[in-house]
Amino acid sequence: MKRAIPVVVLSIAGLVPVWLYEPSAATSTVQTTTPAPSTSSSSGSSGVVTGSTVNTEKGPVQVQVTFAGTRITAVKMLQQPNHPQTTAAVPKLVAETLEAQSADIDTVSGATITTEGYKESLQAAIDENAKTASASPSASASQTVDGSTVNTEKGPVQVQVTFEGDEITAVNMLQQPNHPQTTAAVPKLVAETLEAQSADIDTVSGATITSDGYRESLQAALDAKG
Repeated sequence: MKRAIPVVVLSIAGLVPVWLYEPSAATSTVQTTTPAPSTSSSSGSSGVVTGSTVNTEKGPVQVQVTFAGTRITAVKMLQQPNHPQTTAAVPKLVAETLEAQSADIDTVSGATITTEGYKESLQAAIDENAKTASASPSASASQTVDGSTVNTEKGPVQVQVTFEGDEITAVNMLQQPNHPQTTAAVPKLVAETLEAQSADIDTVSGATITSDGYRESLQAALDAKG
């Protein structure tokens, strides 16, 4: 597919006389990309941000960027110079952006002016997305919640739960009976909690009282988290 682009560009260049070249102030044909594969860093809600319009000597350049959290997943051109070299350069610029995940990309040979305008508009969109993200609480922010203290006949039981967004990522025992069976049961209870992502877990054999207290304290933490 990449080899076909120069052929098309050369064909267009041969058909369109040089005197027809002039900057286009109108919205150009949209250049879209396949979204970049998601990774663990892409958590967060998606957002579309429009970069600034950069007026170059060849014409205005403006990009629109789609983010998943802080990750760039797509870029399209809202405005670009009406010229074959720009048309050929845009897919390269977008591909480099998705790879670099920033405006720190190389200039495309033969389209220096368009490249500079593209990078400036892209950086404005990145800055705006970062500003918006810092101004609003992150949906995946870490949160630690203490469960209630449950007084059992073996002793008090209390858990502390760490959440990443709505996901339980860790459970820590703040209080537990001082007994070998409890000590052996706690890792099993925590492992089941991380798998079930709820307090709906099995009782550990030989530690029924601790299991019941653990589940009650865990559920209280879940309810407090909301």
